[in-house]
Amino acid sequence: MKGKVAVGMSGGVDSSVAALLLKEQGYDVIGITLKLSSIDVCSQDLQVCCSPQDVKDAKQVASYLGIKHYTIDWEDLFKREVIQDFVDSYSKGLTPNPCVVCNKKIKTGRLARYVNLFLGADYLSTGHYIRKSQIEKFSVLQRGIDPKKDQSYFMALLEPSVVDLLLFPLGNFTKKQVREIAQKYRLPVSSKKDSFEICFTGGKSPADYLNENNLINESSGKIRHISGINLGIHKGLSYYTIGQRRGLGIRWEKPLYVIDKNTKDNTLLVGEEEFLLVDKVTAVNINLFVPKEKWNLERIYIQGRYNQKPIPVKSIQIDKNKIEIFFVEKQKKFSPGQILAVYQEDKLIAGGTIV
Repeated sequence: MKGKVAVGMSGGVDSSVAALLLKEQGYDVIGITLKLSSIDVCSQDLQVCCSPQDVKDAKQVASYLGIKHYTIDWEDLFKREVIQDFVDSYSKGLTPNPCVVCNKKIKTGRLARYVNLFLGADYLSTGHYIRKSQIEKFSVLQRGIDPKKDQSYFMALLEPSVVDLLLFPLGNFTKKQVREIAQKYRLPVSSKKDSFEICFTGGKSPADYLNENNLINESSGKIRHISGINLGIHKGLSYYTIGQRRGLGIRWEKPLYVIDKNTKDNTLLVGEEEFLLVDKVTAVNINLFVPKEKWNLERIYIQGRYNQKPIPVKSIQIDKNKIEIFFVEKQKKFSPGQILAVYQEDKLIAGGTIV
C-alpha cells in the first residue's frame, strides 16, 4: 500500500472518480462525507453539495468501491464559520466568496488536519481539478490541465502547512475524461449533474436568501450618479455588486455600472464604465504559499474572481498583512470581499481578501 488516504466524497462524479483512481493506484482508501446542509435537494431539483442526498450517494459509491465510509456532521460548524461570515460580509456591503472560506475552514484545511489526527490518514484527497508542484522547497498548488475546470482559485486562502497532506488525482484530467471514467466503471453517480449553486441558499440568490430569512437588516436607498445626481431607488445593497450593469432600473444617456456601495448612507454609486477602471488592487489577510523574496515579478498574474482571465502585474508592494498590486494596464474594479489569487505562471503563490 502507498499509504492511507481519506477521500472527501461529496456524492458527485468528481470525488467518486478520485476515490476510484486512488484505489486503483494502490492506496488504502476510506471515504469521508461532510453533512453541512439539511436542504432537501430532491424535492427542489437543486444542484448543491453536502446535502442529505449527497451523503446517501457517497455511501452508495463507497459501498460499490468496497471502501469504508464515514459521515461527519459539521453543519453547526459550517453555520458558524462559513454562513455567518457570508452574512457579516454582506452586512458590510462586501461580496464574499463562501467556497474559498469553506475550503480553508471546513472542507479542505480543517478536514485534512482532522483525518490526519483522528483517522490516521496520511493524506486527504478531493475531486478538485488541481495539481501540486514546488517552487524551490515550497509546496504549492498548480492549475489543473483543464482550463475550464481549474479550481486552484478556491484554495487561495488555504493554510500552506496543509498542502503536503493533500492529493488531487483529477488535476491531470479533463472533465470529459472524468465522466468517461465514471461511465466505464459504472459508478452509481456517473450521470449525476454537477453542483453549482451556493450550497446553503437553497437555490436563491444571495440577496434573496439573506433578506427572506431576515439575516441582514437593510432597506431601499438612493442610486446616485458619480456626479452627485440622484437617479432612482435601489432595493437593498445586497442585490448589487461592483461592475453590475443590468437590473439597475434607471435611465441615463450612457450605460451605467455600479461603482461602489456606501453602507454608511445606504447609497448605490453608479457611473460610466470609465469610472470602473483602476490601476491597482489591494487585499488584506495575505496568505503566502511562497515568501515574497522568492517571487519572479515578470511571471506574476492575478485573479480577482473565479474564471477571470489572468491579469499581468507591473509591481507589488507588501506591508505586513496588506498587499497592493499594480497592473500593467488599467482594469475594471474588483468587488471588495472577493478573493485575490496570485499566481507565478500557473502556480498559486498567495491569496488575500480584496478591500
